[in-house]
Amino acid sequence: MSEVMYETVESVEVDELAAFYDQQHHHRPESREKLARMIEQSRCFVTARKDGRLIGIARGTTDGVRGQLAECKLDPAFQGPAAVTRVEGRIEHDSDGIAHEMARRVIEALRAFGVEDIHVLCYGTEADFCEEMGFKKMGGVVAMKLDVATQAQTESAAAMSVAAE
Repeated sequence: MSEVMYETVESVEVDELAAFYDQQHHHRPESREKLARMIEQSRCFVTARKDGRLIGIARGTTDGVRGQLAECKLDPAFQGPAAVTRVEGRIEHDSDGIAHEMARRVIEALRAFGVEDIHVLCYGTEADFCEEMGFKKMGGVVAMKLDVATQAQTESAAAMSVAAE
């Protein structure tokens, strides 16, 4: 049985990342160009491959002071029997430590770049994984999201309604 091979790189191929996201049913940017821009704006990637096939990806971003473990996704087939939802590559049961190794390498790359602290947003079952990595819950923080496409449509409809009056 072959072992998992890890690589820390500055970039990944757009088509390979798109295919990985699609395989995991993970939301991805609406266009190839936006996905390429996301890759370009990331500080580092860690890939995990088994028999040459991409089975995991972790990505770090930074403004130079603060960093973010922007994502750590692992094909659920490699997570272990306690994975619950098995969607979007969310880390739910890292029985072989693959996701842990990818996240550790992103954290090390950001640390080497001079980042002073690293943040992560996690969903449900990923919280345990992040806490095992040493992340602590931040009191008083509320995660919020603005869907710019929906906001633009709403503002456009409101402007049209005002103009019609």
